[in-house]
Amino acid sequence: MACSLTSGRKVPCKSAVGGIKNIFFADFGTLGAATIVAGEITVLAGTPDWYKFEVKGNSSLETAINSSRENGTTFYESTLTMSLTFQEKATQEQLKLITHARPHVAVEDYNGNFFLVGLEHGAEVTGGSIATGAAMGDFKWLFFDNRCSRNCTTLFCNSCYNY
Repeated sequence: MACSLTSGRKVPCKSAVGGIKNIFFADFGTLGAATIVAGEITVLAGTPDWYKFEVKGNSSLETAINSSRENGTTFYESTLTMSLTFQEKATQEQLKLITHARPHVAVEDYNGNFFLVGLEHGAEVTGGSIATGAAMGDFKWLFFDNRCSRNCTTLFCNSCYNY
């Protein structure tokens, strides 16, 4: 495997914003074969049903780089933290299904980018909580983490979705 750099990067314009707009879940194994070109999934052979969760505020996607010189290994672990305001039964039931499964997850940011988490092995829920708050104005929310590990970083997937 070649480890030579192929390009650099100039400082981009200050036009990007942070935050997650939507999170989509699809059943594991429904994506089919993925065509990956230069770090982006350009085609999915399957026809998954994507289930959209609109989020706001505290949701985030973070990818940690884990590298060991001694072992000669590098892998990436993506952690999606999803925070949903307002508790209600229908959403709680869907989240229960997600926690028992290992879905494929697509994340849309406020810049119009899509990122796919769990392409090969799905994403596992590793924890979370449901809080009601103590005072009248406190935040009522459902919160959980989805994690997945892979041998390359989270992939862009701007042309994969037909929802």
